[in-house]
Amino acid sequence: MSATILYDYWRSSASYRVRIALNLAGIDWQSIPVDLVAGDHRSAEHLARNPQGLVPVLQIDGQSLTQSLAILQYLDSTRSLGLLPTDPLQRARVEALAHSVAIDVHPVCNLSVVKHATAGQEPARTEWMQHFITPGLAAFEALLAGFEQAPYCIGDKPSFADICLMPQLYNAERWGADFSGCRRILQVAEACREHPAFIAAHPDAMQP
Repeated sequence: MSATILYDYWRSSASYRVRIALNLAGIDWQSIPVDLVAGDHRSAEHLARNPQGLVPVLQIDGQSLTQSLAILQYLDSTRSLGLLPTDPLQRARVEALAHSVAIDVHPVCNLSVVKHATAGQEPARTEWMQHFITPGLAAFEALLAGFEQAPYCIGDKPSFADICLMPQLYNAERWGADFSGCRRILQVAEACREHPAFIAAHPDAMQP
């Protein structure tokens, strides 16, 4: 069987999500860094892997996959991770939680977007991040109200929602976005930070 290779960047939220899922699946994988700061994602070699010039790219089962949410869906389906409820309504609600971060907050806080919007200057860059991350997490907190009050977002095991939340919390802390009033998010974060799959996927564990 071919090796599982993840082309990623240590601080990439999307890569962080996939690292968590790979660890939850118990897959032995190898990280090959793509340095976004150095512009490696724009190289001909990486564009051949992903024409969008983004990370992550996951080579698994003899295939090459892009887009973190699509990769999560693939791993969930092929490795029976149980990241989504079987009930259609609950599934839709969990996907809404995940999408509120991965589709609504993350894209506008992508470094390339922020650099274009602020010319990479401070304090505009930090203010931009806080402007979007803080209300995004407040909305996530409100969406959590409809779920069981368990250690993770929707129960006693990690889900799509947890996998998308934790990288966003890393960014929130990095940019000083306040989520101190989000009681449930703080509970979820505490549980995830003690889970081996999340610990091993954390940027600090991947930092060059």
